[in-house]
Amino acid sequence: MAAPYTRRNQRDLTTAERRRFVSAVLAVKRSGRYDDFVRTHVDHYTTDGEQGLRVAHMGPSFLPWHRQYLLEFERELRAVDPAVTVPYWDWTRDRSPASALWGEDFLGGDGRPGDRRVTTGPFAYASGNWPITVGVTDEPFLTRALGHPADPIELPTRADVDGALAEGGYDVEPWDSTSRTGFRNRLEGWRPGARGTARWACHNRVHRWVGGLMVGGASVNDPVFWLHHAFVDLLWTRWQARHPRAGYLPATPPPRGSAQYRRVVARHERMPPFDVTPAEVADLGHVYRYDG
Repeated sequence: MAAPYTRRNQRDLTTAERRRFVSAVLAVKRSGRYDDFVRTHVDHYTTDGEQGLRVAHMGPSFLPWHRQYLLEFERELRAVDPAVTVPYWDWTRDRSPASALWGEDFLGGDGRPGDRRVTTGPFAYASGNWPITVGVTDEPFLTRALGHPADPIELPTRADVDGALAEGGYDVEPWDSTSRTGFRNRLEGWRPGARGTARWACHNRVHRWVGGLMVGGASVNDPVFWLHHAFVDLLWTRWQARHPRAGYLPATPPPRGSAQYRRVVARHERMPPFDVTPAEVADLGHVYRYDG
């Protein structure tokens, strides 16, 4: 068995490592597979107010579903370049539009005033390498609104993360965005009863802060999605290490008659479209590790 590889903080990548990551992402886009990943996320983005299984968001499987999703994407990158892994963006440290993350040699910068079109970096529409073909917009270009200038917000803080990590249980009923305790909902970032920008914390707040296409089911169109979710996954590994006896919940499916019957995934149920269960991806330390 191959030794586990390492996912690293994006701020620690060399210029050559950044270039190789970008090149691999562009290769996956050219192959058509990148847009398949966008479609997968759109197809499985089901909210509390909709009927059917909530597997990707607003439910307990938010974390294991994205763990497997991230791994599938990383496999595509490593098929292009085996030296590449998905770096993570620690948004408690790199909190500014001036961060190197948004440099012209990496993810490119903010969207311009007006249409919020990204005009710098390898994913700018003018480069010809990053047409948007899947999503909720008719515009063919990547958009961002860093900091959400229409109603400014800040990125989550270390205190926000520490609050989530202190939660002793993985999730609680009703297993959705209204759950008032539990690590999953605290990290996903739903705040029951809050109003305005206070409604979003942690993971959700980052999507809002980046803005543009990062808001909504088609957020995968922005490559920063993967760096964001790599950090979310890292935080889950930290929580698991801190609470080794607190496993994924629910352990068994909600019973017939429950409002969540067939709406959430239990510990040993498959997570569409993947043929894996939350239990099977609870520990992937034999596949990859984090440097932080």
